[in-house]
Amino acid sequence: MLDFFISSAQAQDAVASPNAFVSFIPMVLIFVVIYFLMLRPQKKKMEQEKQFIEGIKKGDEVFTKSGILGIIQGVNEKVVTLEVEGGVKLKILKNQIAGSSKAILTPAPTK
Repeated sequence: MLDFFISSAQAQDAVASPNAFVSFIPMVLIFVVIYFLMLRPQKKKMEQEKQFIEGIKKGDEVFTKSGILGIIQGVNEKVVTLEVEGGVKLKILKNQIAGSSKAILTPAPTK
């Protein structure tokens, strides 16, 4: 008679094990969705920004992350000299360059 109770207890353990695995699958799916919707696009954007910053040279028209527009007058390893209106020159960190100002200064096509 004890064998009957022991075998049913072992059967319950066998059933509980796959349920633990099945309950773990939604967590994995959530991580995959977050990776493809949030992390991967952010990584691509950071890579594009890094390539742009490495490719800047004297004479490029750029804007900074703080909104300053200017023309690059000098480039060092970490510092960029930016000429703004009236010959004023600013030294800013190279990683604070946000992009090319040509893209934001061109007028939008009218319909």
